[in-house]
Amino acid sequence: MHIPDGFLAANTWVPAWVISVGGLGYCIKRASEALKDKMVPLMGVMAAFIFAAQMLNFPVAAGTSGHLLGGVLAAVLLGPYAGAVVIAVVLAVQCLVFQDGGLTALGANILNMSFIGTMGGYIIYSLIRKAIGDNKGILMGAAIAAWVSVVLASSACAIELAVSGTSPLKIALPAMVLVHMLIGIGEAIISVLILSFVLKTRPDLIYNKEV
Repeated sequence: MHIPDGFLAANTWVPAWVISVGGLGYCIKRASEALKDKMVPLMGVMAAFIFAAQMLNFPVAAGTSGHLLGGVLAAVLLGPYAGAVVIAVVLAVQCLVFQDGGLTALGANILNMSFIGTMGGYIIYSLIRKAIGDNKGILMGAAIAAWVSVVLASSACAIELAVSGTSPLKIALPAMVLVHMLIGIGEAIISVLILSFVLKTRPDLIYNKEV
């Protein structure tokens, strides 16, 4: 899902950068207001785990790649704002240090995975959790939201490629979405397994404040 340099036109990556910078500024402000001592090490652990998971890439059409996202898992434990910041930091390190995703496209990658994937997925999770309640709501909400978040982020990536003229939407969208529908199943399973363990051992780590 990491878009490399040269695959997005300026009319796509410039607005994506503007939106991402503004969004991250807001998320950092909101996350700092809710930051607690226990969240600092947890953010580090989540960033390390997601970093490792995202390094396992699967090649997809039009020069892009697919991988586990981890955004919903981060948001369920840290809240949507801190979760979005963690994903953005992971993407920045991958781009700047490991050249996984282009610098010009970093804004779009952050937009897709930090905001559309992580925060969009958290909204879905929150609605399901409230509707069902208890731990069952947390696990079902996380599973569904994790799957949807991956599909949404990959769809946004395909649309950006199409708008930039890199790949027709009829090619990019099915290629990205079909692969990530399968990846999303793995994402949902991993998220549920981790959250099930957390609920049994440290249920206090589950983020439960209103957005």
